[in-house]
Amino acid sequence: MSLADTLHGPRATAAMFAALAAFWGTSFVAIQAGLHDFPPLLFAALRFGIAGLVVLGYAVCTTERWLPRTRAEWLQVTIGGVLVIAVYHGLLYLGERHVPGAVAAVIVSMAPVLTAVFASLVLSEDSIGSVEIVGFALGVLGVVAIAAPGGGALAGVGLVPIALVVIGTATFALGGVLTRPLATSLPLRSMQAWTMLVGAALLFGGAGLRGESVAAIHWTPTAVLSLAYLTGVSGVLAFLLYFELLDRTGPSTVHLVSYLEPVVATVMSVALLGEGVGPATAVGFLAVLTGFFLVERARFGTTFRRLVRFVRRHVLRRTSNPDDRTSYAGGYTNSETSD
Repeated sequence: MSLADTLHGPRATAAMFAALAAFWGTSFVAIQAGLHDFPPLLFAALRFGIAGLVVLGYAVCTTERWLPRTRAEWLQVTIGGVLVIAVYHGLLYLGERHVPGAVAAVIVSMAPVLTAVFASLVLSEDSIGSVEIVGFALGVLGVVAIAAPGGGALAGVGLVPIALVVIGTATFALGGVLTRPLATSLPLRSMQAWTMLVGAALLFGGAGLRGESVAAIHWTPTAVLSLAYLTGVSGVLAFLLYFELLDRTGPSTVHLVSYLEPVVATVMSVALLGEGVGPATAVGFLAVLTGFFLVERARFGTTFRRLVRFVRRHVLRRTSNPDDRTSYAGGYTNSETSD
């Protein structure tokens, strides 16, 4: 039974968001720890090469079709492999050699703002008005505050590593937007496997161009643990969740998870590495968060109205029939999920 068959409804979707935030939030810390022992692009290539093979084997055993056939399917795999896997993670790993994982997570939290802008420009979902422009500007200013020379956790870090993470974040957001219109019948697991393998092939190529070699890897316990976690949990499981949520909710909504990742990354950085974010980084994140609320204010208004309606219905039902304790045991009704 597939993930889509077993996980349904708004509560399950919320749980998937929380799990994805936890898996990807901790991945920033795992990457930072592993980069002490791995060359950056080779590290990313091994992660997604192994994960892609595992998922492909799973797809061969559990789906009716594991190989893309149509132009749209190969285009979807190529876009995801190039932008979401290779470029984003390649730049992220290169940047995290100098940028702390918690700070990188804060920069990546700009993905929802960029996604909303790209969706408006590429998909023509919504026009960009003056409020949206202000929101986008706040997001940019937030990243500038994070990258301020000599400030907080980034003291002594040049602009180039920060720019790498910013550009990588933009490609990640653009990849999610460009794959949205490409509705295909290729099973999710098959699509994920080939996306990872295409991305891994490009990362291996980039590692070769940079002169990275397997001989440079130090196989310490930390290296093995970080690679295993990034491959199995943040790779296989998290990307299954990501593509499922992308299909269910669209790119703008699924990238909301980026706002939970810095919280997870910061907690884990403090707990495991003794690191955190400074005041400048915190101010920058708040600016990015404010910018996203401005860009996505209509979506948040809709979500708030749904919540109010659900609470009102729940209270009225309990008030009118106080002895009925099972009416909501099965979850949301059709009327509560059709808005």
